[in-house]
Amino acid sequence: MTFSQWLFGGINNPYKAGQWGPLHIGTLVVCVALIVGFYHIVKHASNREKAKRCIAFALVGAIAFFEVMIRFVYCVKLYHLHLPEMTGVTWYYIALPRPWCAVSCWALMASVFIKKPFFYNFAALSALLCSFIFFCYPGVGYNNEILLFENWYSILTHALLLTTSITFMVLKYTDFKYAHLWKTGIAFALTFVYALIQVFVLKVHVDPMYFMPNGDIQADILHMDYGLYLVLYIFLLLTYVNTAYMLGDKQTVAAFFGKVKGVAARCKKTNG
Repeated sequence: MTFSQWLFGGINNPYKAGQWGPLHIGTLVVCVALIVGFYHIVKHASNREKAKRCIAFALVGAIAFFEVMIRFVYCVKLYHLHLPEMTGVTWYYIALPRPWCAVSCWALMASVFIKKPFFYNFAALSALLCSFIFFCYPGVGYNNEILLFENWYSILTHALLLTTSITFMVLKYTDFKYAHLWKTGIAFALTFVYALIQVFVLKVHVDPMYFMPNGDIQADILHMDYGLYLVLYIFLLLTYVNTAYMLGDKQTVAAFFGKVKGVAARCKKTNG
């Protein structure tokens, strides 16, 4: 196999069940080691803010490298090599971030320039959820006999999503306060609008955020009725986001339950 074949593909690459193999588990171990390492680097740095910025930009820089490279590869395959697998592919199919994971990559990259807590929250939560789903049951990356560039792109970008999202939380870039939960909610809502545009207007993806009928998770993995799946999907997503805010804003949670307890006590006293 030549370097060109490794980079651009176009060769027979048989399927292999690579889930939970040595490389899969090893990737997770490396992610954990990096997160712990970044925490200790910042903790012992003489200038903690500078160390945090260097780590953040190094992580999003690595994400940007792979996002640019995969588009370069696709452009060469489409416009120069004219590979059969690229039949029907358009320039905006290549240019736009399509599935949820790619959207999360771009959200993380944007977050270090927007520098708003609510956007860090959105980007980190989105990326963590995508990487969690991927590493629970990776459908790409590990599952070929030969690990071509596209395989490594899938593996490493999801590893970066996992590492960056948790690192942003550990280094306090995120700030899960209920006061700006609505902003994070709007960011998620706009992401779903963008997903619907991908499906029905641009027609570049059939299920970018795993909520369409007969999608991979609903039909192929869970084998669940779509109505039940959609209810469960919404419930779990809302619970996931709210859990992050409950853990991050314990003062507001304590005040809320204190008020509830007070109201319950007054009602009991009145009824008694």
